Amino acid sequence: MTSLNFDGEYIARCIRRLGYGAARGSSSRAGFRAVAEMIRKVCAGRDLGFTIDGPRGPRYIAKQGPVILARKTGAAIFCFHVAMKDRIQLNSWDHFQIPLPFTRAMLFQAAPIRVPIDADEDEVRRCHNRMQQVLDELKAQGDRWEAA
Repeated sequence: MTSLNFDGEYIARCIRRLGYGAARGSSSRAGFRAVAEMIRKVCAGRDLGFTIDGPRGPRYIAKQGPVILARKTGAAIFCFHVAMKDRIQLNSWDHFQIPLPFTRAMLFQAAPIRVPIDADEDEVRRCHNRMQQVLDELKAQGDRWEAA
C-alpha cells in the first residue's frame, strides 16, 4: 500500500517496475478502498507490504492497517527492518533513506504475528501494540548494527 501523494506515486512506479502491484491509499485518504483491494489480493494468494507509519506519521509509529488486514484474512504479519551502513538520509518527516552504491545492509526480521479472525477490539489493540513493540525492537537492533 502506498499513499496517494507524489511520493506514493513514485514508490508505486518503482514497485510496479519490480513486478509487484500497489494498492493506492493511506490511513487518511482512500484507506478503506485500498484495504479492500489488499484483502482481495491476500485471498488470491498474494503477499502484501505496508509502509506502516502512514503518509503523515508520526515517524515509526504503526497504523492499524496490517492488524485489520490480518484479522480479516487470517494472514500473518511479518515485521522487518532494513539497516544500511552508508546512505543518504533526506530531511523529510520520515527521514527517507537512499542506500549508496555497494553499501552493506542488514535485514532484521521477527517471528510472525497472528491476529485471530474472531479477535475483539481489545485483542486487536493488543496485537497492534505487539506489532509496534516488535518494530521498535527491530529498529533498535538495526541502529546498533549501523553504529558498530
